[in-house]
Formats: sequence, structure tokens, C-alpha cells
Amino acid sequence: MSYYKERLKDKLSNRFRFSVFDMSDKQLAKNVKLFGNTNFEYLYGYSNVLTLFAKYLERKNSVLKDNCGSLKACIATSETLFENDKKLLEKQFGVPVINEYGCAELGLIAFQNKDDKWLINSDDLYVEILDKNNNILPFGNEGRIVITSLYNKAHPFIRYDLGDIGTLSKSSTLHQPILESLSGRTNDTLNLPSGKTAAGFTMYYVTKTVIEDTSKIKEFMLEQFKLDTFKVSYVADEALTEVQKATVKKALDEYLEPGLTVSFERKESLERAKSGKVKQFISYVK
Repeated sequence: MSYYKERLKDKLSNRFRFSVFDMSDKQLAKNVKLFGNTNFEYLYGYSNVLTLFAKYLERKNSVLKDNCGSLKACIATSETLFENDKKLLEKQFGVPVINEYGCAELGLIAFQNKDDKWLINSDDLYVEILDKNNNILPFGNEGRIVITSLYNKAHPFIRYDLGDIGTLSKSSTLHQPILESLSGRTNDTLNLPSGKTAAGFTMYYVTKTVIEDTSKIKEFMLEQFKLDTFKVSYVADEALTEVQKATVKKALDEYLEPGLTVSFERKESLERAKSGKVKQFISYVK
């Protein structure tokens, strides 16, 4: 029943939903063909999935706009969109790429304008940045993002903690707050043997940078099993060479700390949540 409810909503909203659970080249080829036969105007989806689609188009030396002339823009949401990925999307889709930040409970929180500034939806949301003791931090300081929304009279949200870490720009005003950075989630903390802590986002970014410079990885995820033990699961046409693995290990030693154990496993596909998201970093260390 839930499936048909979603399909009905798609029909009423004049949109088409592509499955993210089959991202094989065969299925992506079918998707491209559908774009050629349909006057789609906007692409909207998870950053990770859009990047995977763009990498397919890059391998096929194809630009989506050439197949679908009606396409106007691409909106990436829910997951972090790295700058290099954004450039790839713009190149392979042939349209401007816009970043969106939101959540299911509150709807649209921030939207990127043409100057790449994240304008916060201040019409019905009040955004604050708090420290560990729930004190309000001044503009420019990083902390927990909490949001107040009084729009829903039956159940308003008062200082709703999203679990996200971010910063409000120093150029923000009461009427137009600007989200300067979005650094990840509070539950993505990376703990290391030395006692050092960092955002799991950091390790993912370091690994991503090295891997994409040396190989044709389609997508990957990181898991932490012990303080010093990590695993990289990845999807690729070819397995990483020992030299490429050593390059990743060296980068983690330099950016995090030496002595970490990293294993690699090549897979046909990565496990996704029911929503279709891929959790990019998972720590099983309490």
C-alpha cells in the first residue's frame, strides 16, 4: 500500500521516481533512454546517487542535456555534495546544480542561491547553533544545529536537534541567516587510539580524494570496527591494486594518525537503507 501511495503522490506532483536500488550500467542505460523520451525539467535526488549517475555518463562520454533538452537544473539533497562532485554533475548533466538542505520533519531548511550561498528558510524556521551546554554560539562558530518551527499548530518543534553540525555565516542577519558550513552529524564522530576525535566526514573525504585520484571507484563506504581498525567497501569494475591501497593507507596516516589498520573489500553493490541512502561512514565503536 505504501508503494502505491508514493506512486500516487508522484503522479499528482507531476514527477517520476527512479529506483536507487539498482544502479547497474544496464539500468542506468534505461534511465538515460527514458530521459530521451520524456520532457523532464529537474533532477532531484540524493547527492551520492546523482554522482553515481554522473560517473556513468562520464564513462559513456555522454551529457544528459543532449538527450533531454528540456532539463533546466539539478537539485542535490540529503547528503554532502563535495565540490568536485558538483563540478562533475554540472559537466555530465549539462545544467546548473543546486544544493538543498532539509529534513522530513521540517521540510526545506536551506537552499543554495546562484552565488553558492546557503540561504536559510527564515519564513517559518528559526535556526540556532548551540554548544555542548546548549548555549547559543555567535555567528561564525561551529556547533549543533537546532531548529524551531511553529508552523504546525498541533505539534510545533521547539529547538529540534537534527544531530547535524554546522556554522552560521558572520554575514547572517536575523531576517536572512546564511548557513556557512555543514560538517556532518554528531553521531558520526571518529574516535582514534591516541584519544583524538574527528568527524567521520573527515576520514571519508580523505579516502575519497585519494581513491578518485588513482582509480575508477563508483561508490564506497567506510566502517570502523575498533579504534584502530577500519574497512573500505567499494564498487568498481576492477579491484584496487596494492599500490592504490597503500596510497589510501598513507593518506590516513598523514591526516589522522599512523598505526591504523585498513582493509578493503570490493562488492557488487553497497547496502542501502530503506530510503535508498548509503551511510558513508559507520562506527561500531561506542
